[in-house]
Amino acid sequence: MSDKEGTDAVIDRILKRGARAQALGAEDTHDHGNYDGDQSEVADRAALRRVAGLSTELEDVTEVEYRQLRMERVLLIGLWGQNTLLDAENSLRELAALAETAGSEVLDGLLQRRVKPDPATFLGKGKAEELRELVIETGADTVIADTELAPSQRRNLEDVVKVKVIDRTAVILDIFAQHAKSREGKAQVELAQLQYLLPRLRGWGESMSRQAGGQAAGGVGMGSRGPGETKIELDRRRINTRIAKLRKEIVEMKPARDTKRQSRSKNQTPAVAIAGYTNAGKSSLLNRITKAGVLVENALFATLDPTVRQAITEDGREYTIADTVGFVRSLPHQLVEAFQSTFEEISHADLIVHVVDASHPDPSGQISTVRGVISDVEASAIDELVVFNKVDLVDDATRMALRGMEPGCVMVSARTGEGIEELLATMAKRIPSPDVRVHALIPYDKGALISKIHQNGKLLSSEHIETGTIVEALVKPELAAELKPFLQGA
Repeated sequence: MSDKEGTDAVIDRILKRGARAQALGAEDTHDHGNYDGDQSEVADRAALRRVAGLSTELEDVTEVEYRQLRMERVLLIGLWGQNTLLDAENSLRELAALAETAGSEVLDGLLQRRVKPDPATFLGKGKAEELRELVIETGADTVIADTELAPSQRRNLEDVVKVKVIDRTAVILDIFAQHAKSREGKAQVELAQLQYLLPRLRGWGESMSRQAGGQAAGGVGMGSRGPGETKIELDRRRINTRIAKLRKEIVEMKPARDTKRQSRSKNQTPAVAIAGYTNAGKSSLLNRITKAGVLVENALFATLDPTVRQAITEDGREYTIADTVGFVRSLPHQLVEAFQSTFEEISHADLIVHVVDASHPDPSGQISTVRGVISDVEASAIDELVVFNKVDLVDDATRMALRGMEPGCVMVSARTGEGIEELLATMAKRIPSPDVRVHALIPYDKGALISKIHQNGKLLSSEHIETGTIVEALVKPELAAELKPFLQGA
């Protein structure tokens, strides 16, 4: 089979995916159960879908490029050479899923076999011309590259194909902009968008050279004119000013998060963070464990704002469990920086529950991607529990292969409830336990200490006598210090 036949077969497989891209997992598996709440946000999310008929022709743009992404009918382009054809197929399938999540329709695609992208147009000259013909044939209005394009590559490719060209990073940023709800989430997304846009400002027509210095534009005359700023320089300065303001706002929001986290830390409440690839089922798992009612949707990056809920182990110990934003291969570094505060929930956890989609064609790739981001946020030293979700969709042979890939993993299905009891028992064993044994007589007027033992320790026995309550318990060192005045002999 020739390279062209092989790449065409890949595109055919990606496009034969029904209503949703295969990277989203099996069809119709994300129905909502009693654990997911009323899911009222789903209708609001659906209202963000793009409306057909919005023009994206380059000729419409007369100012510096602030064109809002209006992806309707898109073509995908990618390269393969350094990795296997299967890797390229999975990556392009995921790009199709990203494009559909952003509200567009994937029409077709092109894959070119070459080790390195063309420095001018990403694709080779001949392939770029072939892409132009495909744009005309399909009526596409946007081309999406499966990588992050250099500004010059994007401009040059647009000049060839005559429609808008964007890259994988722009699509992810657009999805984040659609899904952000909280004030902090919106600020983080805007910061990431501006950092991405800054080196990609493009002037059109005369706007590149439009200048005015001092009061020259007002016609004051000689002595007041200077070279001034071009329009693009002025926009660049405004963006830098806005970036500085957003960073300051995000820093000012940090104390509120720190206060909540310190409160949990002061009470010695263990923290569990659910991390994993996007659409692995993290929110569904949180809903199954805590009935949090978090938005569940068969889409990439459905969750952006972290949700923290309280849970209790079978032996009565309290802990917090946090749902976090999902990861994806080639996650834009702008997002990692902007969402640093979100990733703090992971870096401050006592246990990371790493959720993996068992039905995904490349689970090992998902695991390595997530571990890479966990390393970036300096959380590699934290205890990790790998959980394969959606196991109701795979056969026994796949389950055996997954167990071989990650010994000590837990197999669950958030949808059916399979394996949830085993997961909860494993989490209870892995989260920090009280380790100081105390035998104390606590007066009745110090009943708050009894409550602390119930919340943050393990009560082994208690006996009420005339002067107070005799307790035997396992507690944290900090609580043992508070109980010291009431300790009894062994």
